[in-house]
Amino acid sequence: MNIKSAKQEIIHTVRAYLMKDETGAYEIPPERQRPILLIGPPGIGKTAIVEQAARECGINLVSYTITHHTRQSAIGLPFISRCEYGGKEYSVTEYTMSEIIAAVYDQIERSGIREGILFLDEINCVSETLAPTMLQFLQYKTFGNHRLPDGFLIVTAGNPPQYNQSVRDFDIVTLDRLKRIFIEEDYPAWKEYAVRIGIHGAVLAYLEIRKEHFYSVAADVDGKRFVTARGWEDLSRVIKAYEKLELPVNGELAVQYLQDDEIAQRFADYYELYQKYKNVYRIADILAGTLQEGAAEMKTAPFDEKLSMLGLLTDSLNQEFRAYAEERDCQEEILKQLKYLRQDLKEGKGTAFNIMEKQADSYETIIQKQKTAKMLSREEERLAALVQKRFRHFLHLLNTEGTRDAKTDFALLKNAFDETEEARRAAVRETGEHLTHAFDFLARTFGEGQELVIFLSELSAGYYSLRFVSECGNDAYYKYNRLLLLKDRKEELKEEALALLGLQQEDPA
Repeated sequence: MNIKSAKQEIIHTVRAYLMKDETGAYEIPPERQRPILLIGPPGIGKTAIVEQAARECGINLVSYTITHHTRQSAIGLPFISRCEYGGKEYSVTEYTMSEIIAAVYDQIERSGIREGILFLDEINCVSETLAPTMLQFLQYKTFGNHRLPDGFLIVTAGNPPQYNQSVRDFDIVTLDRLKRIFIEEDYPAWKEYAVRIGIHGAVLAYLEIRKEHFYSVAADVDGKRFVTARGWEDLSRVIKAYEKLELPVNGELAVQYLQDDEIAQRFADYYELYQKYKNVYRIADILAGTLQEGAAEMKTAPFDEKLSMLGLLTDSLNQEFRAYAEERDCQEEILKQLKYLRQDLKEGKGTAFNIMEKQADSYETIIQKQKTAKMLSREEERLAALVQKRFRHFLHLLNTEGTRDAKTDFALLKNAFDETEEARRAAVRETGEHLTHAFDFLARTFGEGQELVIFLSELSAGYYSLRFVSECGNDAYYKYNRLLLLKDRKEELKEEALALLGLQQEDPA
């Protein structure tokens, strides 16, 4: 299965394993909760989907790369204790708590949540001395004398033997106690994730043209050459940083992440074209609705060049869609806090400054606790930082312009909120206009051809674009979506009619 389906399967397993009956006992007893074993090529996102699944389920995640551990760190250190059996005292070897089990208990203490996932990466590459211990753990969920607490399930990951010479085969006894999921690289599934986290537009546009370069492992006389999903994501992040620093992005940089000289150089060449296309196609003018020329040249351009232009359009719009979602979520959180503030002021619980200061401290404590427990995504951390920035702005207003009169101070904050909200609404209107202008330009240039179909498909598949359209609406999106759906339906009816005619002509014969 692909990475998206595998994540959903992990979520389903979590829900099934953590489901309880009417007595409060787990529906599936912990000893029958098989560990999940994810088997797939390196760098396709196995670790990422486990992190996402834990966050979406609202549970803990403790991660270890098991090849970094020795037998002692896994099962604990031995010590001598005294026990009495049949009236006689004996020296008995016991073990301190495993570092891994202790980390699970630490996470429970930090988060206050008793359920979670223990993720063990590279499980089939453990050392010879650690292998028996790991097999025992997978079968009985114990390290030394200590058992994994109920409510924590085990997810493991490993690579097939063709990708790693250190891989050890599990015996049938162990495999019969695991839930195996085989994962294959799949560009469309990864692309959904990539668009949502904001992978650089040049990477997405290049992979649309060269899908075969998304994942590649080859070997020749010079050694192994490979490109992975992880490599593309990390390259995307460094490109964005280099662009802000105005540093050159070239083949020398690309090959540090895409460890195939040919693919790295091809991408570097394309990146140079992509940057050139930004000016040639005047994307900003298209979105502003002011570009009235160049349509004929674009209409006759090579198809890969058209794809690049469409990639530039969708990338620019996706940045606006993400900004919309972030600002709306921030405003909703601030509005909620203002409602709490108003209620506390009515009840005379203090001045606006003191109450808001407590709200800010409480919010920061909650966020810090979630960050420590690693329960926030990068996007959620960024949103929290924006909310905290608004808190600081409000506190500054109250400190410099506040009067200690409840109504006056609340009105001061409400005016500040309303100003921000008006700016947000203006940005929404502008983004909607940009989307409409993009549709109008494509329809004027290409008609209802495949270029418009591709653009609409990209919008329909994107998380933030769909959210924007569903929450804000856009007449152009609805119009062209209906037109293309009707066109598709007409083609289907035409094919059905031709098929029926073919049958009728064959029957008399």
